Amino acid sequence: MAAIKIKGLTKRFDDVVAVDDLDLEVKEGEIFGFLGPNGAGKSTTIDILLDFIRPTEGTVTVLGHDAQSEGETVRRRMGVLPDAYHVYDRLTGRQHLEFVLEMKEVNQDPMALLERVRIADAADRKAGGYSKGMRQRLVLAMALVGDPDLLVLDEPSTGLDPNGAREMREIIREENARGTTVFFSSHVMEQVEAVCDRVAIIDQGKLVAVDTIDGLRNATETGETLYIYVTNLNDEIVGRVSEIDGVGNASVHDGRLRVTVDGVSKFAVLHAIDADVVSIQDFSVVESSLEDLFVRYTTDEQEVRA
Repeated sequence: MAAIKIKGLTKRFDDVVAVDDLDLEVKEGEIFGFLGPNGAGKSTTIDILLDFIRPTEGTVTVLGHDAQSEGETVRRRMGVLPDAYHVYDRLTGRQHLEFVLEMKEVNQDPMALLERVRIADAADRKAGGYSKGMRQRLVLAMALVGDPDLLVLDEPSTGLDPNGAREMREIIREENARGTTVFFSSHVMEQVEAVCDRVAIIDQGKLVAVDTIDGLRNATETGETLYIYVTNLNDEIVGRVSEIDGVGNASVHDGRLRVTVDGVSKFAVLHAIDADVVSIQDFSVVESSLEDLFVRYTTDEQEVRA
């Protein structure tokens, strides 16, 4: 059974189409990243999953239940870390958890939940004195009440320092290891690349790609970027390299020639540069990052529509 199954989902706000005929399936047990530029339709899709808004067309099934007609059942099996979360400054971390436990009628140890998100030592401090990262983990602990089958995280690393982002990644992996499916939206590409089994990219309300990161690399034929050391690097050399068959893009990066390779052997490109443009002193090869792939997919999609 799919954890999330979206079929033909469309949402219009007057003349604006926020989500446009979206089909998407998230498998049980996955860590799934949901990516897109601002205004792409990510938050609208998540709001429909949570039954905060209703779709114009299409269906959304979560954990085998219709997200609209069985919304209460779905929410009982789901934990949510929203982008715009709020904590009560005068309540302690423990009191926040006790409140949610009472509301959900769940018998669970609040300290165990706080330990899972690494803030048990601050259980009896007022949340008003928490750092941003601690507040975020407190809200995550509240989302974990009842051990949900599905965690929906909206921008879980926004505003966190590198240590905080690393701790959030570790917590996500640990919860997934417990058997929880994780679906999260993020614009922090390093975070997504580090933890996700698969990712979907949405642009202008439409799904433009869904695959593993390696699969996205293979599909775009931009799995590698060359960083080439040459003598007398200048705009003329960059322009001539850009015209070589198989070169997707050429630019100057940190004093080196940066070349993306499209659909041909990197060695063929290197040979052409060395033989026809400029002598190569040295080079290195780097796989395209998720950020590179994201830019490629969203830019290409916009160009096709234009």
